[in-house]
Amino acid sequence: MEGVDFLKEHNWHLFGLKHSFFNINSEIVIDTWIALLIILAILIPCHIILKRKPGLAHFIITDGVNYFVNMTKQAFGYFEFKHFAFIASVFIFIITCNLLSLIPWLEEPTKNANTTLAIGIISFIYTQYYTIKAHGLLSYTKEYFEPIFVMFPLHIISKIAGIVSISFRLFGNIFGGFIISDIYFKMIEGSWWKESIGLLSGINFVLKFFFGIFEGGLQAFVFTMLTITYLSMAVQKDDGKKEGKPTC
Repeated sequence: MEGVDFLKEHNWHLFGLKHSFFNINSEIVIDTWIALLIILAILIPCHIILKRKPGLAHFIITDGVNYFVNMTKQAFGYFEFKHFAFIASVFIFIITCNLLSLIPWLEEPTKNANTTLAIGIISFIYTQYYTIKAHGLLSYTKEYFEPIFVMFPLHIISKIAGIVSISFRLFGNIFGGFIISDIYFKMIEGSWWKESIGLLSGINFVLKFFFGIFEGGLQAFVFTMLTITYLSMAVQKDDGKKEGKPTC
């Protein structure tokens, strides 16, 4: 692990420039790519299982897919594959990143504000694109000047605040859990009796379960629900009807 640790201890300088603005956190990049590889490693067997005869694994996978299908239908009133695929992808990516700390020597990419902000910006761009597609560019632009034109700066601030809010909510919770866990494990590190008490009492497991599995899953769910709520409200027509063909 010395080679990996060496990479993680240094920042990468974009274009060879050593200004802090061009610094890239190598640890976050490495952990993010590991999370993507884990997702790929899971999706390939899932694809193979779905092609075979139904069984327990087949049922679990289809049940998970149906959950996101139903979530999309409930939010929009109809099923739209592109929205379903986006929401499912966001959730899978975030929860994989959040659970990455369960693997030794790896940490959550989402404990870094740059990662959560990037996800927030992607969600914002996706939402604005389909808002324009649903309402038209003229109607979309007009909303920024309602009820009077002087409201334009406030509408811009409101949009930016939405990105910051959804991004830093995820970052704050994951980073807070990381700090608490890190302080605890460093406190007992190197002391055999403290480590024994932590292991035998179950405190180690409780911390890992709460901040790793429970908190990680919860924050991924919250981010996904907020994204799908913003998106469904954005594409909603003025008369209360939504874009798309209703499904039973």
